[in-house]
Amino acid sequence: MSAVVPLNLNALPGLAAESRPQVRPAELSTRVVHFGIGAFHRAHQAVYTETAAARSGEPWGIAAVAPRSAATVDALRAQDCLYSVTERHPEGGLPRVVGALTGAYALERDTEAVDALLTDPGTTVVTLTVTEKGYHRSSRTGGPDTAVPASTVIGRLAAGLADRMRSGAAPVSVVSCDNMADNGAVLERVVRDVVRASAWPDRERILDRMAERVAFPSTVVDRIVPATTAADLSTTSTALGVHDALAVSGEPYRSWVLEDRFAAPRPPWELDGAVLVPDVAPYQLTKLRLLNGSHSALACLGIAAGHTAIADAMAAGWGERLVRALCAEVAPTLPGGGPDPGRYADDLITRFRNPAMRHLFRQIASDGSLKITERWLPALRSLRERGAATPLLELALAGWAYTTRHAQEHGITDPARDALAACWRTGAAPADVVRALLTTVGAADLADDSALASAVARHLPALRAGRVDI
Repeated sequence: MSAVVPLNLNALPGLAAESRPQVRPAELSTRVVHFGIGAFHRAHQAVYTETAAARSGEPWGIAAVAPRSAATVDALRAQDCLYSVTERHPEGGLPRVVGALTGAYALERDTEAVDALLTDPGTTVVTLTVTEKGYHRSSRTGGPDTAVPASTVIGRLAAGLADRMRSGAAPVSVVSCDNMADNGAVLERVVRDVVRASAWPDRERILDRMAERVAFPSTVVDRIVPATTAADLSTTSTALGVHDALAVSGEPYRSWVLEDRFAAPRPPWELDGAVLVPDVAPYQLTKLRLLNGSHSALACLGIAAGHTAIADAMAAGWGERLVRALCAEVAPTLPGGGPDPGRYADDLITRFRNPAMRHLFRQIASDGSLKITERWLPALRSLRERGAATPLLELALAGWAYTTRHAQEHGITDPARDALAACWRTGAAPADVVRALLTTVGAADLADDSALASAVARHLPALRAGRVDI
């Protein structure tokens, strides 16, 4: 039977020593503001920050802001901002409670409190995990796609930084932890464009001060964090002896590479293995194109083959062939100075085979219109410009095209889902549908490549039959 005693500060003394937080939550100070309190942040940056605080003796605490879900905020507050993380080893794992969060806020409901945190001189780092769509970025121009409302993370962040610049508050570093190439530069451009487009009479002075006092370092984050199921909650509560409504889990592997360009003090994340480098681009592209690219390909093709999770595709045999072949195909597009692509592919196989992981395909395949523009299309362009063959990327695109037609029945969400589905309702030939799909995601140049469209379309009959031919 699952435990009924809730996880909170009063419950900590009753936990096994190895399951208690590394820090005393009451001794932390709010020095980091984080936007996006989903499972990934709780299993990644929050863990690094708690360990940094514990090993340095510095009171680094995180105020977590939910862009949309007030329910998550309420659940965190009910648990005194405590939750547990379980490392999913093949032989099992023990949950450990994390005490890094000093507060939880809902962006729209707690606007004044969020604004106060952004302008507080004690806040020296702002981090974000809001997914690609949270940046409201145009795939065509790279800037904001429309006027960005103040109620969004980017709108609130721009307003908060503007107020901070007006008040002459201390410098601050704003750190994107989302899976985008040049994520720091992307975030900086979008924020500055929002300020520039505002009606604030002092916007040019704000921009000048931001250039001096706000840093936007790029980062590369990596850990597979599956969506938590009811069974996971039950198992975790039994292991802890208390009920944790916000339990998360992740693979044993995790990494964080950060551009060493900060404007203000930061947690010493390197004490937990984070890597500070002058340029994250080689690491970023390797991760985006090999890990994230393989993830998206496995998800799209796995859905067509009738599977539900990464481990299923790996057990089926074609998953390993896909990962190795795709990594080999994309490797020539990667810059020097990063991980070795062959060894990286070996590590991916080990990670993806982990039977304790149930990373669902519908989660990975969601927001595909945004993901593939970062994970596949730049490498595809580069290879085709060189005249290189691209059979694995063509197969992956066919898998994505399949999911755009069957998104609703598989529970796949996407901001462009309706527009993509409409491409199929025209009754056009398959190659023409592929062209329309590519155009819809801002890849008109690839849509004009008739050989590519035809090659992608040729894979569709096999996928409709549930076969992945590699």
